[in-house]
Amino acid sequence: MMKNFKYLFLILPFLITSCITTKDVRYLQPSESLVINEEGLVPYNIPVYRITKNDILNLNIVTTPKGDAAQFYSSYNTSGGTGVPSSNNATTLAGRAGGLGGNGSSIGGNINFYFNGLKVDSNGEINVFGIGYIKAEGRTLDDVRKEIQDKVNENFQEGKSEVRLNTDGITYYILGDVETTGLSGEKVAHKNTMTITEALAINGGLNRSVDRKNVVIHRKLPEGIKIVKIDLTREDLMNSPYYYVQNGDEIYLNTRRKSLNGFGKDPIQTLLTSVTAITTALTLYTILQKL
Repeated sequence: MMKNFKYLFLILPFLITSCITTKDVRYLQPSESLVINEEGLVPYNIPVYRITKNDILNLNIVTTPKGDAAQFYSSYNTSGGTGVPSSNNATTLAGRAGGLGGNGSSIGGNINFYFNGLKVDSNGEINVFGIGYIKAEGRTLDDVRKEIQDKVNENFQEGKSEVRLNTDGITYYILGDVETTGLSGEKVAHKNTMTITEALAINGGLNRSVDRKNVVIHRKLPEGIKIVKIDLTREDLMNSPYYYVQNGDEIYLNTRRKSLNGFGKDPIQTLLTSVTAITTALTLYTILQKL
Protein backbone atom coordinates (compact mmCIF):
# COMPACT_ATOMS: atom_id res chain seq x y z
CA MET A 1 0.00 0.00 0.00
CA MET A 2 2.93 2.29 0.75
CA LYS A 3 4.01 2.17 -2.86
CA ASN A 4 0.71 3.76 -3.81
CA PHE A 5 1.78 6.91 -2.01
CA LYS A 6 4.26 7.60 -4.78
CA TYR A 7 1.27 8.67 -6.82
CA LEU A 8 0.55 11.27 -4.17
CA PHE A 9 3.72 13.07 -5.18
CA LEU A 10 2.51 13.12 -8.77
CA ILE A 11 -0.65 14.88 -7.65
CA LEU A 12 1.03 17.36 -5.29
CA PRO A 13 2.36 19.72 -8.02
CA PHE A 14 -1.18 19.99 -9.40
CA LEU A 15 -2.53 20.81 -5.95
CA ILE A 16 0.15 23.42 -5.33
CA THR A 17 -0.52 25.21 -8.63
CA SER A 18 -4.24 25.11 -7.88
CA CYS A 19 -3.83 27.15 -4.71
CA ILE A 20 -4.47 30.89 -4.76
CA THR A 21 -1.67 33.04 -3.33
CA THR A 22 -1.75 36.52 -1.79
CA LYS A 23 -0.49 37.94 -5.10
CA ASP A 24 -3.73 36.76 -6.69
CA VAL A 25 -6.01 38.57 -4.26
CA ARG A 26 -4.13 41.64 -2.99
CA TYR A 27 -5.24 44.95 -4.53
CA LEU A 28 -2.86 47.52 -6.05
CA GLN A 29 0.45 45.80 -5.36
CA PRO A 30 3.63 47.87 -5.85
CA SER A 31 4.60 48.27 -9.49
CA GLU A 32 7.70 49.83 -11.04
CA SER A 33 5.48 51.19 -13.83
CA LEU A 34 3.57 53.48 -11.48
CA VAL A 35 3.99 57.11 -12.56
CA ILE A 36 4.35 59.67 -9.78
CA ASN A 37 5.21 63.37 -9.96
CA GLU A 38 8.13 65.23 -8.40
CA GLU A 39 6.19 65.53 -5.15
CA GLY A 40 5.72 61.76 -4.91
CA LEU A 41 2.02 61.96 -5.75
CA VAL A 42 0.02 59.93 -8.28
CA PRO A 43 -1.40 62.45 -10.79
CA TYR A 44 -5.13 62.41 -11.35
CA ASN A 45 -6.15 61.00 -14.73
CA ILE A 46 -9.90 61.52 -14.49
CA PRO A 47 -11.61 61.42 -17.90
CA VAL A 48 -14.22 64.09 -18.61
CA TYR A 49 -17.63 62.54 -19.19
CA ARG A 50 -19.10 63.26 -22.62
CA ILE A 51 -22.80 62.92 -23.24
CA THR A 52 -23.99 60.06 -25.45
CA LYS A 53 -27.26 59.23 -27.16
CA ASN A 54 -30.01 57.93 -24.89
CA ASP A 55 -28.54 59.70 -21.84
CA ILE A 56 -31.06 61.31 -19.52
CA LEU A 57 -30.12 64.64 -17.98
CA ASN A 58 -31.32 66.59 -14.98
CA LEU A 59 -31.97 70.29 -15.72
CA ASN A 60 -32.70 72.88 -13.04
CA ILE A 61 -32.98 76.61 -13.66
CA VAL A 62 -32.94 78.71 -10.51
CA THR A 63 -34.13 82.32 -10.34
CA THR A 64 -35.33 84.73 -7.66
CA PRO A 65 -39.01 84.54 -6.60
CA LYS A 66 -39.65 88.01 -8.03
CA GLY A 67 -38.27 87.11 -11.43
CA ASP A 68 -40.53 86.77 -14.45
CA ALA A 69 -39.31 83.29 -15.39
CA ALA A 70 -42.83 81.87 -15.33
CA GLN A 71 -43.63 84.00 -18.39
CA PHE A 72 -40.85 82.24 -20.28
CA TYR A 73 -41.06 78.67 -18.97
CA SER A 74 -44.42 76.93 -18.99
CA SER A 75 -46.10 75.55 -15.87
CA TYR A 76 -45.21 72.08 -17.20
CA ASN A 77 -41.55 72.83 -16.68
CA THR A 78 -41.94 74.56 -13.34
CA SER A 79 -44.27 71.99 -11.78
CA GLY A 80 -41.54 69.40 -11.41
CA GLY A 81 -39.19 71.63 -9.47
CA THR A 82 -38.05 70.98 -5.97
CA GLY A 83 -37.24 73.60 -3.41
CA VAL A 84 -33.72 74.82 -2.83
CA PRO A 85 -32.43 76.12 0.47
CA SER A 86 -34.55 79.04 1.71
CA SER A 87 -31.44 81.04 2.49
CA ASN A 88 -31.07 81.56 -1.25
CA ASN A 89 -34.65 82.84 -1.43
CA ALA A 90 -34.84 81.09 -4.80
CA THR A 91 -37.35 79.24 -6.94
CA THR A 92 -36.34 76.19 -8.98
CA LEU A 93 -37.62 76.02 -12.54
CA ALA A 94 -37.64 73.28 -15.18
CA GLY A 95 -38.32 69.67 -14.22
CA ARG A 96 -36.29 68.17 -11.43
CA ALA A 97 -35.46 64.90 -13.07
CA GLY A 98 -35.46 62.02 -10.69
CA GLY A 99 -34.59 63.25 -7.21
CA LEU A 100 -31.74 61.73 -5.24
CA GLY A 101 -32.74 58.08 -5.53
CA GLY A 102 -34.52 56.43 -2.62
CA ASN A 103 -38.26 56.37 -3.30
CA GLY A 104 -37.69 57.34 -6.93
CA SER A 105 -35.69 54.19 -7.62
CA SER A 106 -36.93 51.12 -9.45
CA ILE A 107 -35.45 48.04 -11.05
CA GLY A 108 -33.43 49.17 -14.04
CA GLY A 109 -33.20 52.86 -13.17
CA ASN A 110 -34.88 55.80 -11.50
CA ILE A 111 -38.48 56.01 -12.70
CA ASN A 112 -38.90 59.72 -11.88
CA PHE A 113 -35.66 60.52 -13.65
CA TYR A 114 -36.82 58.59 -16.71
CA PHE A 115 -40.18 60.36 -17.04
CA ASN A 116 -39.05 63.86 -16.08
CA GLY A 117 -35.50 64.07 -17.40
CA LEU A 118 -34.20 65.54 -20.64
CA LYS A 119 -33.55 62.66 -23.01
CA VAL A 120 -30.77 62.80 -25.59
CA ASP A 121 -32.53 61.73 -28.80
CA SER A 122 -31.27 59.74 -31.79
CA ASN A 123 -29.87 62.95 -33.29
CA GLY A 124 -27.84 63.61 -30.16
CA GLU A 125 -29.98 66.58 -29.13
CA ILE A 126 -32.06 67.59 -26.13
CA ASN A 127 -35.24 69.63 -26.42
CA VAL A 128 -35.50 72.29 -23.71
CA PHE A 129 -39.04 73.67 -23.68
CA GLY A 130 -38.95 77.41 -24.30
CA ILE A 131 -35.44 77.25 -25.78
CA GLY A 132 -35.53 74.53 -28.41
CA TYR A 133 -33.13 71.80 -29.52
CA ILE A 134 -29.55 71.89 -28.29
CA LYS A 135 -26.77 69.59 -29.47
CA ALA A 136 -25.62 67.44 -26.54
CA GLU A 137 -23.93 64.29 -27.86
CA GLY A 138 -20.15 64.36 -27.59
CA ARG A 139 -20.14 67.47 -25.41
CA THR A 140 -19.47 67.82 -21.71
CA LEU A 141 -22.18 68.69 -19.23
CA ASP A 142 -20.50 72.03 -18.59
CA ASP A 143 -20.46 72.92 -22.30
CA VAL A 144 -24.20 72.25 -22.64
CA ARG A 145 -24.95 74.03 -19.38
CA LYS A 146 -23.15 77.18 -20.56
CA GLU A 147 -25.13 77.20 -23.82
CA ILE A 148 -28.43 76.88 -21.95
CA GLN A 149 -27.29 79.63 -19.57
CA ASP A 150 -26.59 81.94 -22.53
CA LYS A 151 -30.08 81.26 -23.87
CA VAL A 152 -31.63 81.98 -20.48
CA ASN A 153 -29.64 85.21 -20.17
CA GLU A 154 -31.22 86.42 -23.42
CA ASN A 155 -34.61 86.40 -21.70
CA PHE A 156 -33.70 87.42 -18.16
CA GLN A 157 -31.28 89.80 -16.56
CA GLU A 158 -27.84 88.24 -16.41
CA GLY A 159 -26.91 87.12 -12.92
CA LYS A 160 -30.55 86.64 -11.89
CA SER A 161 -30.70 82.98 -12.91
CA GLU A 162 -28.53 79.88 -12.68
CA VAL A 163 -28.62 76.80 -14.89
CA ARG A 164 -27.73 73.44 -13.32
CA LEU A 165 -27.28 70.38 -15.53
CA ASN A 166 -26.32 66.92 -14.26
CA THR A 167 -26.77 63.22 -14.74
CA ASP A 168 -28.45 61.17 -12.01
CA GLY A 169 -25.09 60.61 -10.32
CA ILE A 170 -22.73 57.93 -11.62
CA THR A 171 -24.76 54.91 -12.74
CA TYR A 172 -22.69 51.77 -13.30
CA TYR A 173 -23.31 48.04 -13.60
CA ILE A 174 -21.49 45.07 -12.08
CA LEU A 175 -21.95 41.58 -13.50
CA GLY A 176 -20.32 38.49 -12.01
CA ASP A 177 -21.00 34.79 -11.55
CA VAL A 178 -23.19 33.00 -9.01
CA GLU A 179 -20.51 33.57 -6.38
CA THR A 180 -21.00 37.35 -6.66
CA THR A 181 -24.78 37.64 -6.90
CA GLY A 182 -24.82 40.05 -3.97
CA LEU A 183 -22.40 42.30 -5.84
CA SER A 184 -24.00 42.21 -9.28
CA GLY A 185 -26.59 44.70 -10.42
CA GLU A 186 -27.20 48.35 -11.24
CA LYS A 187 -25.49 50.80 -8.89
CA VAL A 188 -25.87 54.56 -8.47
CA ALA A 189 -23.38 56.77 -6.64
CA HIS A 190 -24.21 60.43 -6.13
CA LYS A 191 -20.62 61.59 -6.40
CA ASN A 192 -18.63 63.67 -8.88
CA THR A 193 -15.81 61.14 -9.16
CA MET A 194 -15.36 57.54 -8.05
CA THR A 195 -12.55 55.01 -8.50
CA ILE A 196 -13.21 51.36 -9.26
CA THR A 197 -11.74 50.39 -5.88
CA GLU A 198 -14.23 52.74 -4.22
CA ALA A 199 -17.06 51.20 -6.26
CA LEU A 200 -16.08 47.68 -5.19
CA ALA A 201 -15.59 48.73 -1.57
CA ILE A 202 -19.05 50.29 -1.46
CA ASN A 203 -20.48 46.98 -2.62
CA GLY A 204 -18.56 44.76 -0.23
CA GLY A 205 -15.39 43.92 -2.18
CA LEU A 206 -14.51 40.79 -4.16
CA ASN A 207 -14.29 37.20 -2.97
CA ARG A 208 -11.53 34.73 -3.85
CA SER A 209 -13.37 33.30 -6.83
CA VAL A 210 -13.04 36.55 -8.84
CA ASP A 211 -10.03 36.92 -11.12
CA ARG A 212 -8.70 40.35 -10.13
CA LYS A 213 -6.21 40.30 -13.01
CA ASN A 214 -8.93 39.92 -15.61
CA VAL A 215 -11.65 42.50 -14.94
CA VAL A 216 -13.35 43.76 -18.11
CA ILE A 217 -14.90 47.21 -18.49
CA HIS A 218 -17.29 48.28 -21.24
CA ARG A 219 -17.25 52.08 -21.43
CA LYS A 220 -19.90 53.97 -23.37
CA LEU A 221 -18.43 56.74 -25.55
CA PRO A 222 -20.12 59.00 -28.15
CA GLU A 223 -18.29 57.04 -30.88
CA GLY A 224 -19.21 53.60 -29.54
CA ILE A 225 -18.35 51.16 -26.75
CA LYS A 226 -14.73 50.80 -25.63
CA ILE A 227 -13.75 47.41 -24.19
CA VAL A 228 -10.72 47.25 -21.90
CA LYS A 229 -9.22 44.75 -19.47
CA ILE A 230 -7.74 45.94 -16.19
CA ASP A 231 -5.63 44.31 -13.47
CA LEU A 232 -6.75 45.24 -9.96
CA THR A 233 -3.58 43.74 -8.47
CA ARG A 234 -1.26 46.30 -10.11
CA GLU A 235 -0.60 49.64 -8.47
CA ASP A 236 -0.05 51.37 -11.84
CA LEU A 237 -3.78 50.95 -12.50
CA MET A 238 -4.07 54.33 -10.73
CA ASN A 239 -2.46 55.95 -13.79
CA SER A 240 -5.19 54.62 -16.06
CA PRO A 241 -8.35 56.59 -16.98
CA TYR A 242 -10.20 53.32 -16.38
CA TYR A 243 -9.30 53.50 -12.71
CA TYR A 244 -12.15 56.01 -12.52
CA VAL A 245 -15.72 54.80 -13.01
CA GLN A 246 -17.77 56.77 -15.53
CA ASN A 247 -21.51 57.03 -15.93
CA GLY A 248 -22.77 53.98 -17.83
CA ASP A 249 -19.73 51.76 -17.21
CA GLU A 250 -20.32 48.00 -17.23
CA ILE A 251 -17.89 46.06 -15.02
CA TYR A 252 -17.57 42.32 -15.71
CA LEU A 253 -16.03 40.08 -13.04
CA ASN A 254 -14.57 36.84 -14.39
CA THR A 255 -14.30 33.63 -12.38
CA ARG A 256 -10.90 32.05 -11.83
CA ARG A 257 -10.34 28.73 -13.57
CA LYS A 258 -9.05 27.37 -10.26
CA SER A 259 -12.33 28.22 -8.57
CA LEU A 260 -14.33 26.49 -11.32
CA ASN A 261 -12.46 23.28 -10.42
CA GLY A 262 -13.33 23.70 -6.75
CA PHE A 263 -9.93 25.03 -5.70
CA GLY A 264 -9.03 28.38 -4.24
CA LYS A 265 -12.38 29.56 -2.88
CA ASP A 266 -11.24 29.07 0.72
CA PRO A 267 -8.56 26.91 2.43
CA ILE A 268 -11.00 24.35 3.84
CA GLN A 269 -12.71 23.79 0.49
CA THR A 270 -9.33 23.50 -1.25
CA LEU A 271 -8.20 20.91 1.31
CA LEU A 272 -11.41 18.91 0.99
CA THR A 273 -11.22 18.98 -2.80
CA SER A 274 -7.58 17.88 -2.66
CA VAL A 275 -8.31 14.98 -0.27
CA THR A 276 -11.23 13.90 -2.45
CA ALA A 277 -9.04 13.94 -5.56
CA ILE A 278 -6.28 11.91 -3.88
CA THR A 279 -8.73 9.38 -2.43
CA THR A 280 -10.44 8.94 -5.77
CA ALA A 281 -7.14 8.46 -7.58
CA LEU A 282 -5.89 5.87 -5.09
CA THR A 283 -9.20 4.00 -5.14
CA LEU A 284 -9.19 3.79 -8.92
CA TYR A 285 -5.60 2.62 -8.89
CA THR A 286 -6.37 -0.11 -6.35
CA ILE A 287 -9.34 -1.33 -8.40
CA LEU A 288 -7.30 -1.42 -11.58
CA GLN A 289 -4.55 -3.39 -9.83
CA LYS A 290 -7.03 -6.09 -8.87
CA LEU A 291 -8.38 -6.53 -12.40
